[in-house]
Amino acid sequence: MASDTNAVVPPIRQYSLTAGFLSYLVPGLGQIYQGRTGKGILFLVCLLGMFVAGNAMGNWQNVYLPDPGAFPQTIVKGWEFKGPVKAVFYRLHFLGQFWIGIAAWPALWQYNELPMPSEQANPFLHNLQRFPADEMKLNEELTNRDKTPDVAWVYTVIAGVLNILVIYDAYAGPAYLSPERAPGTKPGDAAA
Repeated sequence: MASDTNAVVPPIRQYSLTAGFLSYLVPGLGQIYQGRTGKGILFLVCLLGMFVAGNAMGNWQNVYLPDPGAFPQTIVKGWEFKGPVKAVFYRLHFLGQFWIGIAAWPALWQYNELPMPSEQANPFLHNLQRFPADEMKLNEELTNRDKTPDVAWVYTVIAGVLNILVIYDAYAGPAYLSPERAPGTKPGDAAA
């Protein structure tokens, strides 16, 4: 039995928490950091485009965390939900939307009542991803419209959930590493 001495040994995969975190912050940024620019830009444009399109279709009112005080006491199997957990319980959409990264942070900012530009200075930023002040008016508007707002929040959730795959792709690196190229280097760089 002859042994194959010319067998190519695959390079050792190096996982990158930095790249994964960058792709959480902005979809595709981790891939760009790793030198996979085309793939990173594709993820960035597609996922952020889908998230922004969903926000725009929903009149910028479908990504938010509700005020937990607006809902009754929540006890499930002996566990009482309070604060942000209760808010997420009543707005499960945000579990998916959260994973889009910085684009969903205004909802957290609004939920924690951190300073925002005044309504007179910038009404758009003042109300961006804020819990609707008049929920009855919003419900009436949604009831009398077509299904666009429903499709809109689905777009935002899908964008966030797909970004979980992008985060993993950045964390785990390229699926196929060339033996002469170390992870994190650009094509043409000398092997380390």
